[in-house]
Amino acid sequence: MEFVSGAEARYTVQTYGGTLKIEGVEFIDLTRHSDDGGALTELARMVSGGIENLPGFRPAQINYSEMDPGVIKAFHLHPAQTDVWFAPPDSKLLLVLVDVRKESASSGIRMRVVMGDGRSRLVRIPPGVAHGVRNLSGGRGRIIYFVDHVFDTNPQTTQEGRLPWDFWGSEIWEVERK
Repeated sequence: MEFVSGAEARYTVQTYGGTLKIEGVEFIDLTRHSDDGGALTELARMVSGGIENLPGFRPAQINYSEMDPGVIKAFHLHPAQTDVWFAPPDSKLLLVLVDVRKESASSGIRMRVVMGDGRSRLVRIPPGVAHGVRNLSGGRGRIIYFVDHVFDTNPQTTQEGRLPWDFWGSEIWEVERK
């Protein structure tokens, strides 16, 4: 089929999948059990101090965070800490991940992932992967997250490093219109 000249020049095809992956970032789909009275999602089954579907991860602390509409919290960077995030299905959050590990096979790769938005899944964020989140919904955005280090306020030993929210440009947080 031929399109008019203006449309033909601007025509593109959206890709579905095949995005670049960051080494060590893992997505675990969870089952949401719904009935006429509500829903239940099992986030973690504890086995011998670890989480059954996250081999090698031993949580030391579990946190809950809320974000007002439009808020960006970024970028967090941990030299040794692994995070495991869950955004409830009624939240809609844009998670941005950037591999800043110099020796990583995926060094420099960026990922943008929508969390929540009707889905139940965990994301494992390894040490050295900068991460941040923007609340895309009109209501409060929520995150439950597990970490394998206890929060430490001592600047010499803390795992809570930061990079500016716009370190990779403010446009990284914009909704892509395709």
